[in-house]
Amino acid sequence: MLLFKLVSLALGVASVFAAPPTRRTCGTHISDADVVEAEKHFAAHKVVPPASLRATPIKVYWHVVSRDSTLGGGNIPDSQISASIDVMNQAYAPAGITWVLAGTTRTVNADWFNRAGPNTTQQTAMKAGLRQGGAGDFNVYTVGFNSGSAAGLLGYATFPWDVASKPSDDGVVILFSSVPGGTTSPYNLGQTLTHEAGHWVGLYHTFQGGCSGTGDGVADTPAESSPAYGCPAGRDTCPSPGVDPIHNYMDYSDDYCMTEFTPGQIERLKTAISTYRSLA
Repeated sequence: MLLFKLVSLALGVASVFAAPPTRRTCGTHISDADVVEAEKHFAAHKVVPPASLRATPIKVYWHVVSRDSTLGGGNIPDSQISASIDVMNQAYAPAGITWVLAGTTRTVNADWFNRAGPNTTQQTAMKAGLRQGGAGDFNVYTVGFNSGSAAGLLGYATFPWDVASKPSDDGVVILFSSVPGGTTSPYNLGQTLTHEAGHWVGLYHTFQGGCSGTGDGVADTPAESSPAYGCPAGRDTCPSPGVDPIHNYMDYSDDYCMTEFTPGQIERLKTAISTYRSLA
């Protein structure tokens, strides 16, 4: 009986603390039908930023949600937050965007840490209690994604066209160990945040829509039938011109492989944040 109880306890602990992701998994999904509606709205309400615009500062409110006060429990230090902002600024420099840390909160809540995920009661409560600023302010939540529907995620985000109807939901949630110096190799150089911020400024995955249709709505990102993993040089999954954009921040490649946004993506994101976030 004692052995049975010990085995049951071990299994219970294993179910609560999920293994680190072995492949990039983003929880930001949008159906092709919803893309069509979003693009219609975007086209009808588009606000094109002035050509003279050179720099857009965006305030970042960082919310450290942890299981306990330890680093392993999610309590990442200020140095890793600062390093994350540096990685973001390097990635978005060609777009003229500067991310500026405006504040950091620290909350110990094991339920939020373990179970917060897309459309969960935990994430709703977490964001309602912690979110700061308005539509043009970037809220980042670091959690554990250990159990429930979010188990195994690296991150997820909201799109800018949803902020008016769901203001308290706006922001991105990422795995605490995906920040620079974290333990989730090969996703520990900070590009998970770069990727999720890409959704927040209006970009889709490069493989959105596969080989057909309008894809990610950007002309200079070659069509891609499925996510790329690792760094598969020369991968070409669609008959249309161009090899797969494996180095793009909006693919699923390893962090070291992600190095670029295209000029088309930069034009799109600047227009999207001008239209929906009043950032210009």
